[in-house]
Formats: sequence, structure tokens, C-alpha cells
Amino acid sequence: MSADAAALAADQQPAVIWLTGVSGAGKSTIANELEAELRALGCAVGTVDGDELRGGLCRDLGFSLADREENVRRAGEVARLMVRSGMIVIVSLISPCRASRDQVRALFEHGEFFEAYVDTPLEVAELRDPKGLYRRARAGRIGEFTGIDSPYEPPEAPEIRLDTIEHTPSECALIVVDTLVHAQRLRDASPLPAGAGRRPARARKGFSFRVAR
Repeated sequence: MSADAAALAADQQPAVIWLTGVSGAGKSTIANELEAELRALGCAVGTVDGDELRGGLCRDLGFSLADREENVRRAGEVARLMVRSGMIVIVSLISPCRASRDQVRALFEHGEFFEAYVDTPLEVAELRDPKGLYRRARAGRIGEFTGIDSPYEPPEAPEIRLDTIEHTPSECALIVVDTLVHAQRLRDASPLPAGAGRRPARARKGFSFRVAR
């Protein structure tokens, strides 16, 4: 199926939602919620997860700055191929360097790339850390850990900012969906009657994480 045919069938325009933030910010949880919301709207959607990349396509890479940049480049190329097939693609990846994210943005047509900053304070991300990676990093048992001894450069002007202190994962997902609707990448398949307000978020869920360094 061509990109145009896929977009027409799903009543959508191809796009990539690039979720970036520190380890433990909530990227994978929001990605899962967003994928479910988009599928409920009948969208052709795919995900690119940092953990899954590290276990397969990028398993030859370490955590040096050069390897991190290559990890981001590969993720961007995978997302580009999926977008060319007409899909809405959700990428969940720390991608700590602004320059690397800007290089990925350049792979896409104007209006296709949405940088979504999962804005979580480092101290909150540490509290959410289920694998104890932050504790091990601070003890010196993990080197080059983003946010501890390797920098994270937050986006300066992201298309979407997701405040995980103010919003649940499902609410963050709906913020992204609304952004896609307003950007005319997605038609709202279930408009509410005038005066009814925005559709409610699904049942509130706590954060759980798959952490990708």
C-alpha cells in the first residue's frame, strides 16, 4: 500500500512523535497509552522503543557519545521508512543531544516531525526508577549515565511538552492526539457536541517504565 493510500484508509497523515526525556521520565508508558489511543481511532500506527532497539538493531552500540548519536540516527531511519509507508510513528528514546534530534528532524517533510519533550525533573525520575539504575550510576557502577555523568539537553522549542507531574500518562497521550488533530495530521474521529468540552481521558493509570539508557 502506498503512503497516500495508507493515509487515506486510516484518515490520517503520516507523522513521527519523537518522545525524548531522561531515563525514568515516562516515555515508554506514554508511548503505550498513545499507541492505544491512536489504534482506537483506527490509525495505522507503529512504535520504535529504545529498549527494543538496544536488544536488536543497536545491540552492537555502547553508550559513548558517538554510539548514542548512532543509536538516534538508526532510530530516525527506521521511523522515516515507517512514515514513508503512511504510518504515524511513536519513537520512545532518551536521545540526549539536541544536534542528533535536529538531524533526525531533517529526515522528514515539513509538518511530519513532532518533538515531544517528556518533562520530568531528574529527582522525580530517580524516584520512579524500578531497576535502580540511578542508584547504581551514582555509586559509580554505571558509567556515562544520562543525567548523572552524561548530559541531557532538553528541547528548546518542542512541538509538544508533556508535564508528567501535572498529567497522567493517559492525559499526556490525549495531549499528543489533540496536537495531531490541530496540526491536521489526524481527523478527530469522535467529535463531541458543541459545548460538551474535550473528551475525557481514559481511566487514570500510574507510571511504569522500561528504561533505556
